[in-house]
Amino acid sequence: MTYSLQIAWRYFFSKSQQTVINRINAFAFFMVVISTASLFVVLSAFAGLKNFGLSFSEAFDPDFEIQPLSGKYFNVTQRALFKIESLPEVIAAVPEIEEKVFLSYKDKNQVAYLKAIPAEYSKVIKANDLVVLGNWLTFKGSEVVLGFGIAGKMSIGVFDYNSFLNISVPKKKKSSILNQNPFNSNPAIVTGLYQVSEDLDKKYVFSSLSFGQDLLELPKNKYTSIVLKTFSQVDKETLLKKIAPYLEGPIRLISREEQNLALHKMLNVENLMIYFIFTLVMIIALFNVVGALIMMVLDKKGQMKILMAIGAQPKGIYKIFFNLGLMICGFGGFIGVLLGGSLVLLQSVFPFIYVPGTYMAYPVFFEFKNILIVFLTLFILGLISTAWATRGLTKKVRDYAVS
Repeated sequence: MTYSLQIAWRYFFSKSQQTVINRINAFAFFMVVISTASLFVVLSAFAGLKNFGLSFSEAFDPDFEIQPLSGKYFNVTQRALFKIESLPEVIAAVPEIEEKVFLSYKDKNQVAYLKAIPAEYSKVIKANDLVVLGNWLTFKGSEVVLGFGIAGKMSIGVFDYNSFLNISVPKKKKSSILNQNPFNSNPAIVTGLYQVSEDLDKKYVFSSLSFGQDLLELPKNKYTSIVLKTFSQVDKETLLKKIAPYLEGPIRLISREEQNLALHKMLNVENLMIYFIFTLVMIIALFNVVGALIMMVLDKKGQMKILMAIGAQPKGIYKIFFNLGLMICGFGGFIGVLLGGSLVLLQSVFPFIYVPGTYMAYPVFFEFKNILIVFLTLFILGLISTAWATRGLTKKVRDYAVS
């Protein structure tokens, strides 16, 4: 250990003879601790909110979705489905049909999206667990499950056998120009209501695959997409290359994140804005470190003359205060992350902050990458602030030696 580091270590732990200097140093150290802890807590809280928000869409969206590159439908044989499901990366592969439909119930109408699915759909998405009123599909008749948003807007109840929900789509083929009814319309009984989020609750209607094929006049092997449940850490490009030979025509593979690209972009931008705001708080806190170092230089002026007299070089004395600034940032950052991490873990295990007006604990998520982000931010800003506080110190030391 060089004498510069040894003296900086001594200055860090020893007290000055002047009380005001000690208070300035203590306040600077305290501000580094608080700003570091605040940044870590806020990043962890936003990560918790992000995971909580995405949990609703992730409960509804598959890991991957296969769609035709052009057109709305593509042919998928049972053999192709078996081959795809047999891939080592794939847990389950299930076809589905999604189409915009027109709903009518008594005197109320609404446009929605029909999701016609087979009974195996629950292997990919546990949609049956989302039903909060009534029952999930039995896949035996003309029955549908609606979102709470649709049901509320159209005043639809479950198991109402007096009034059926009519689902209509334009006919694919018309027998004549004078056809008075250009729509296919099938009545259905509402057996259940699901609830996920406000947007999804007013968008989708679930039905059996046979109901959708009959309504849309589609053959058995024609679908709009295949939804996949895969193991974690699956490479998209590798999976696409393995799947492509089993299907007719060009296809595209859409990941879960790409299915909600706008939502992920919004969350990432918000995360970045929060990071910049609390980085600004850290910058303001580091101004106290700059002030503390400047006061330390003035306080140790007499000792610097002694060090120069016994052979110390101006550059070595400069390193004393530079190392001292880094120590304040380093130790303060360590204690700050330790404090912030303790608060996050405590909130995770024994919640003490709740969402206002509810009994739900405020979501937080402890991530090691946030520790790295906080330390890296503090290191860069601490390096800049310490260098700025000690700028020109070598010249000042020479002047002290002469005076």
